[in-house]
Amino acid sequence: MISEFETKLLGIMMIVIMLGMGASLTWRDFLIAFRKPKGVLVGILCQYGIMPLLGFLLAQALGLSPALTVGLILMACMPGGTTSNIFTYFSKAVLALSIMMTSVSSLVALGMVPALLEFYSQMAGLEGDFKIPAGNVAQVLFVLLVPTVLGMVLRKLSPNIGATVELLGGFLGVVVILFLLLTWVPRNHMLLASTPWYVFFSAIGLGVFGITLGYVLARLFKQDPNRSRTIALETGIQNGPLAVLIVTLTFTGVMQQEVLLIPVLYSLFIVITSSIITVFFRRKSIQEALARDRAKDGSVMAS
Repeated sequence: MISEFETKLLGIMMIVIMLGMGASLTWRDFLIAFRKPKGVLVGILCQYGIMPLLGFLLAQALGLSPALTVGLILMACMPGGTTSNIFTYFSKAVLALSIMMTSVSSLVALGMVPALLEFYSQMAGLEGDFKIPAGNVAQVLFVLLVPTVLGMVLRKLSPNIGATVELLGGFLGVVVILFLLLTWVPRNHMLLASTPWYVFFSAIGLGVFGITLGYVLARLFKQDPNRSRTIALETGIQNGPLAVLIVTLTFTGVMQQEVLLIPVLYSLFIVITSSIITVFFRRKSIQEALARDRAKDGSVMAS
């Protein structure tokens, strides 16, 4: 399902993306986030509260096999993906909040992902060969923290170099994801044709339900519609390439192929579903902006 070349490409892509994400950050960003932490905290609650629980419930409700359950729970426990920043930008939501949420969720992933994976694996009754060792996940996440910190150092030493690395990371991420999709789908069209409906439902539903629940929870916590749309996209768009990388480094043979199915399908369809949702969000953002402008014009004329 994933060739050796694609596995290496994924590893390189993750390093460059984390380097670019680090280059997009300054220590001042964290200070600002800590002064007004509500949006980020709501996002983290959605990321590590809603998504893992949603993945577990979907696996139980659909009666997925142990291999598929492992893949779905792993995918649900992942931190936010950097592609959420791109969709946030095009939806005219709050890009600064999106970047901060992606960064914080990636940084706290070192502790949260292994703990959540262990908890929900036990809840699902996964053991033996079907269990992903928490130490393996922590090692991968720790390695990926290094380029993140390095990117922040580069930004501090030279803002111009930092900005270049940031753009390179985002651009390469999009290019590699598109390349993998364009090469993977034709090669695995028979697999897609024979995959049961409930596997597609779990892979697509994780993203769609995650975005919906993220928006609802953000509104319940008194976030405005635009910030709520940002949190929604951050919640539903998980780091699919990271999940694929963890699976390829943990499993081998037939089991690897079975566990990989949902992370790969999720990564494929989240691009499609997020694009559709982004069009809807963008229209809402434009309508709200026009309404605010009309309100300002009315108040000026009245005065």
